[in-house]
Amino acid sequence: MSSTGESSAANGPVPLREAPAQPVSKPAPPGTEPSTESLGYRGPTACAAAGITYRQLDYWARTGLVEPSVRAAFGSGTHRLYSFRDVVVLKIVKRLLDTGVSLQNIRTAVQHLRQQDSIALPQLTLMSDGATVYECNSPDEVAELLQGGQGIFGIAVGVVWRDVEQALSQLHAERVDTGETLVRVNPADELAKRRHRAG
Repeated sequence: MSSTGESSAANGPVPLREAPAQPVSKPAPPGTEPSTESLGYRGPTACAAAGITYRQLDYWARTGLVEPSVRAAFGSGTHRLYSFRDVVVLKIVKRLLDTGVSLQNIRTAVQHLRQQDSIALPQLTLMSDGATVYECNSPDEVAELLQGGQGIFGIAVGVVWRDVEQALSQLHAERVDTGETLVRVNPADELAKRRHRAG
């Protein structure tokens, strides 16, 4: 699902539309995601950072709504591996579902998000009236939607991006090239250990 291709600045908010399948994403410019581009996250970690259940994660992967872009699961003993961007999309899907957006519109939104590069993606704001999802790129476009009178909600992708970045910085990751597990220190775990020692 991509925008109509017209200039949104001149024509207002652009409703997202189904588009032919395209490559998952453009490569990130060098240095854009130095801490995340070479890392993958297993299912339980992706769930924790996105605020979803493993059942939701599994269902969305099996139905093609949000598939892991680093590694799919092939048979028993293999694990799905999600990229940082995948986890951002998972969290956005959760928010769209929670506000009652239809699955068809969510699929369109996911496709649109996948087509954005790593510079454009955090700048996006998705707005929805429950029936249609729009891409807004300026406060004026947001104001234009709000003038319609119906209930509107928005998701600032940059805020979700930072939330996921913060969450994943405290969770285990896996190096994509070597498979090495990076064990992060979770402040909550450290606090629990201190309390246990003190008790």
